[in-house]
Amino acid sequence: MKKVFHILMFMVAIIGLSSCDKDDPVIPNEGELITTLIYTLTPHNGGESVVLSFKDMGMGQPEVVTGTLKANTSYSGAIRLLNEIENPAIDISEEVKEEGDEHQFFYLSTIEGLNVNYTDVDEDGLPIGLATQVVTMAAGSGELTIILRHEPAKGAPGVSDGDITNAGGETDIEVTFEVDVE
Repeated sequence: MKKVFHILMFMVAIIGLSSCDKDDPVIPNEGELITTLIYTLTPHNGGESVVLSFKDMGMGQPEVVTGTLKANTSYSGAIRLLNEIENPAIDISEEVKEEGDEHQFFYLSTIEGLNVNYTDVDEDGLPIGLATQVVTMAAGSGELTIILRHEPAKGAPGVSDGDITNAGGETDIEVTFEVDVE
């Protein structure tokens, strides 16, 4: 009788274990591969655009192109992000715009009198930063760092004003340009 009982228990255990559903693996939302950032600044009063660009194809030193801005000038800024590993290149800017509630650019400047303001917003009225207004004051030089954060805490203090301190999230790309204002 004990032998029959053990066999039955063994069979119940086998059936129980084999009937368990395996959970489907959770596929994380992988970050976008961004090889190229192009920041085009067009003066409001006309004139030639200034293009700052960064390209890193993963083969050594990135290509960085900087530019010179005019003092006391207002510019419309537009960022374009590309994955140029793919052929043809994939425009990541559209994905960032579509997922605007999950992304925000931050502009950090060491140049006195250079101000960057957001001119685009997500569905909740919070900034994205693909489109900006840049205003220069006096001549000077320094660094302009552009950071794209994925899933920042947009409602945290200062974040919607461009303060990255409380933003959290993960950095998708961070680029620093040497910029002169003349």
